[in-house]
Amino acid sequence: MKTIFSFVFILFISSVLAAQDNKIIQAEISVSGICNMCKERIETAVKISEVRFAKWDKHQKSLKVAFLSPAVTLDSLEKRIAAVGHDTDNFKAATEVYSTLPKCCRYRDGIKTH
Repeated sequence: MKTIFSFVFILFISSVLAAQDNKIIQAEISVSGICNMCKERIETAVKISEVRFAKWDKHQKSLKVAFLSPAVTLDSLEKRIAAVGHDTDNFKAATEVYSTLPKCCRYRDGIKTH
């Protein structure tokens, strides 16, 4: 019994120490989009437990994000955004995915307003 308690205690301590290695990084990502439907899609793409804050501004075309590093990287967040159809500076959404966006959200087609 004492051995099991010691093992659980060691696991708990090591998990606490590992969590302390994470630090919160704040960043801004340029993300293409047009409207509130785009906003919801973009913010939902990065809605994971390691992300503490994410807010996309449709006028600035910018996502402000705070996340735990090294648990998550900026590249991994940008890939998640591109996977739902929105371009970032480093990752372009696949044409097949982009073409599934509602027509009013297709920012590459020159639409300026919703």
